[in-house]
Amino acid sequence: MESRELLRSGAASLGVELGDEELERLLIYLGELIKWSRRINLIARDSDPATIIENHFLDSLTLVSLVDRPGLTLLDVGSGAGFPGLVLAAVLPALECTLVEPRKKRVSFLNHIIRTLGLGNVRVVADRVETLAEPAAGPYSFVTSRAVASPELFLPLVERFLRQGSRALVMAAHRERLAEIPTGEGHFRLEQVKEIRLPVSRAPRLVALVSACQGQPAEAS
Repeated sequence: MESRELLRSGAASLGVELGDEELERLLIYLGELIKWSRRINLIARDSDPATIIENHFLDSLTLVSLVDRPGLTLLDVGSGAGFPGLVLAAVLPALECTLVEPRKKRVSFLNHIIRTLGLGNVRVVADRVETLAEPAAGPYSFVTSRAVASPELFLPLVERFLRQGSRALVMAAHRERLAEIPTGEGHFRLEQVKEIRLPVSRAPRLVALVSACQGQPAEAS
């Protein structure tokens, strides 16, 4: 199956209808990702387009139903090659995304894709989340990450960004991972778990919505 049809049909199976413009952006992104991955460490170099589409692009699109509303903002921590934040920004122009990535070569790639696709709803911050200046950012509707750390380490790192009404989106492949969310008194509250299967491999994916028990009121915009 060609990449365009795999993207279109795979997204549709997740409840995401991609128009021609969104498809074209993702195909350009895919081509640049493959090209850059020959020179720098973005994804496994032997990955074929179909594997990249399912494991990275469609996996990122599992969040669309949660973030596809006007006025929402997303902080993607350790964005790497742009998953999930840059993919979401490419298909959801109303979603304002901030990508945090400390590695310079990956930052260069992210900025290249943003320029190439002409995206005005996403920016890159070259920093580690531990030292990220809070005023530079936020408040955010959602904070997420695909592979920075286990939930028990990731959530305390981003707790200061989880103001009242904000949620962390914890992405996991196995339910055992969600058991690592620290939900004791004064920590975090597991509000919802969304269960999905990737369209080709049928591999399970879980997205947990998590709030901080001691979330601070959001600042007035």
